[in-house]
Amino acid sequence: MIFGKSIQTISIGLAICFCLLIGLGQNPTIAAIRELEEAPGQMVYQSRQTLTDQHGNNWQAIAFKRISPDNQTSFDLRLVSFPGVAKIDRSQPLTLTDSLGKTLTATEASSDIFTESAVPEPNVGQYDLQPLLPQLQAEIPLKLSLPTIGGEPVSLSVPPSFVEEWQAVGSYKYHKITHNRAEEN
Repeated sequence: MIFGKSIQTISIGLAICFCLLIGLGQNPTIAAIRELEEAPGQMVYQSRQTLTDQHGNNWQAIAFKRISPDNQTSFDLRLVSFPGVAKIDRSQPLTLTDSLGKTLTATEASSDIFTESAVPEPNVGQYDLQPLLPQLQAEIPLKLSLPTIGGEPVSLSVPPSFVEEWQAVGSYKYHKITHNRAEEN
């Protein structure tokens, strides 16, 4: 009877090990990088992830590179929560701190998404990451500290796979999309 239980225990252990081994090397957190043509000759490459703050609220993180027709580039990170979760203080920079203690700051760039006629949504912030991207190490997790008005900063943990994807978006090059109407018919 003891021998039968030992075989059963070993079988369960082997099954668990097999399941773990199958999962190695797979990274389900990497999302697809989207390519959009906003206007003739203006491309946007983006990735979207969901981050969770210290209170369990979900935030959408949209990292995107924009290439204008004259080949000027920008790389921004837009952070969006549900309305009422937080009022972002746009007079303060976004702070990025890696797990080794290195701290970087990203300047606020929400004026690029809100025109003078539109009132900025208090739950949306956008930050210029282009000068910081080469300094981020994909293998090291980040903590984002998002300043708020009248409250504690929002803390968002960013896993290494997201940093890696942001770097992939940042390295995209513009490839002119051409369509030959004669071939489509």
